[in-house]
Amino acid sequence: MSFDTQKQEQAGILSRTPRRSDALPQQLGGFKTIAEGLDYAARGVTGFNFYGGRGALADVLTYADLRRRALSTARKLLSLGLKRGDRVAVVAETGSEFMAVFFGCQYAGLVPCPVPYSMYIGGRDAYVQRVAGMFRAADVSAVITTEDVKEHIREGAALAGVSVVFSHAELAACPESMTRLEGFGPDDVAYIQYSSGSTSSPKGVLIMQRSIMANAEGMLRHGLKVRPEDRAFSWLPLYHDMGLVGFCLAPMMGQVTVDYLPTTAFARRPTLWLRLMSENRSTISYSPTFGYELAGRRINGEAITLDLSQWRAAGIGGDMVRAEVLQDFARSLSLAGFNPRAFVPSYGMAESTLAISFSDVDAPIKIDTVDVAALKTKQRAMPAKSGSDRVRGFVICGAALPEHVIEVRNEKGEALGERDVGRIFVKGPSIMAGYFKAEEATALALGADGFLDTGDMGYLLSGEIVITGRAKDLILHNGRNIWPQDIEWAAETIAPLKSGDVAAFAVEGADGDDEVVVLVECKLSDPLQQEELRKNVHMKVTQTAGVDCTIVLVPPRSLPFTSSGKLSRAGARDRYLSGEVAEIATDAAKG
Repeated sequence: MSFDTQKQEQAGILSRTPRRSDALPQQLGGFKTIAEGLDYAARGVTGFNFYGGRGALADVLTYADLRRRALSTARKLLSLGLKRGDRVAVVAETGSEFMAVFFGCQYAGLVPCPVPYSMYIGGRDAYVQRVAGMFRAADVSAVITTEDVKEHIREGAALAGVSVVFSHAELAACPESMTRLEGFGPDDVAYIQYSSGSTSSPKGVLIMQRSIMANAEGMLRHGLKVRPEDRAFSWLPLYHDMGLVGFCLAPMMGQVTVDYLPTTAFARRPTLWLRLMSENRSTISYSPTFGYELAGRRINGEAITLDLSQWRAAGIGGDMVRAEVLQDFARSLSLAGFNPRAFVPSYGMAESTLAISFSDVDAPIKIDTVDVAALKTKQRAMPAKSGSDRVRGFVICGAALPEHVIEVRNEKGEALGERDVGRIFVKGPSIMAGYFKAEEATALALGADGFLDTGDMGYLLSGEIVITGRAKDLILHNGRNIWPQDIEWAAETIAPLKSGDVAAFAVEGADGDDEVVVLVECKLSDPLQQEELRKNVHMKVTQTAGVDCTIVLVPPRSLPFTSSGKLSRAGARDRYLSGEVAEIATDAAKG
């Protein structure tokens, strides 16, 4: 907690920052560096507000206070003997201490590397191995951590050969170096971002100052068309690109106030997100599709007590956008004044800093309904004929940001025409410089023509991109390409299953063809009910996807997810093949 905030709290007058700085003209990007953006924002009265797990305002950090703390922290970091360009890992807990270190690195000429705060499935050991992999990959010289995970972080640092580990309190007790601060210039590195799929051997996305400047300005001016009266809200983790760029760096460079709820608090009480947005009359918030599904399902009769009429940009990103989830959310929150036109489907990834495309923020979402047979056999997204029952609806994710280009290519690398499904490539000023100290991985992702291979599949429609899935997740079965999402979404319509309970993937059979395996998290204890669920899922998948498959009922919380909440099918497959995830013990399964 900042000194200013402590004084306010002691006086009992802790209050959130205002939504606008009337005396400071709003400037939507256009800065050369992150530090220059904060220098400007600090001239106003807006900033960051942090809420606790029960919704009480816990800390307030104006941009002016953030700048003061960042400058002090920069000098304290340099007192540790760090040199310009050294990497500093910082545990990304949602709070003012993380902000002070991240921005302090900008003024000190140090490269911040946000790492996860929360534990992952697999517990303590998996977390230690994960952060150790990040420390090694970034070749960090120091780690700054929260007190509650300090011992885990120290263990991970020891495995990575890093000896300088400080808690925030220990760093605060350090003297300030008298060394002259030499911050970054526009051609320097800004930070290293780990993509959501990172494992024990992660790839660090190297983001330059120019890239974050281009991406932030594109989002502020064109993607979200930010206004002086906007107020943002986020529960997204700050170690993920959507949380860090979308709801920390970009809002700061637009002088927008942001209210934060810890990710762990959202996971426990998802409706708290909506209640605080109602109280603060928030106008901008983002979530992967699962967040809308979770909050919409939990809200029940509470919706009538909320006012979400000011929410003008309800962004969706981080995974494929499911139209039915958005429709259900809008229906559940209609009593709260939520306008479904607020939905803003978009497309992005860490390798492009964050944003690649936005749908029109002032228009309703558009859904392209296509013929399933043509999609699967011809790789063509042909408009479905009236009355057809074999259709699939895809949410259109908009056009590329200015100065960016999206191409869809075939296996030969040739650009495809409209409605042809292929691999998505992007180019523009937001693209990463490469993966840090990973030349081979960089060469695979970035072509000589400057285009980034996203690894995603999709098609173009009137200049807008439609995402159909991840290339690496495609299942080849009897000469057909099968989207695992089709199998999972079909299975999840069977009660009592919900989104995230199913993972579909392929394993190589004896004949070399893919055999389809479907893992289903099962909370049922009665063997007869379990077998009924198995049969119902098998029937539904066969009818919907036209594929025979092996249904494996596994214990709850068995399926792995990435830091952004995406199902990791590769991780599920690995766990299944290693025996880490196995069939629950039932009489029927044994017999």
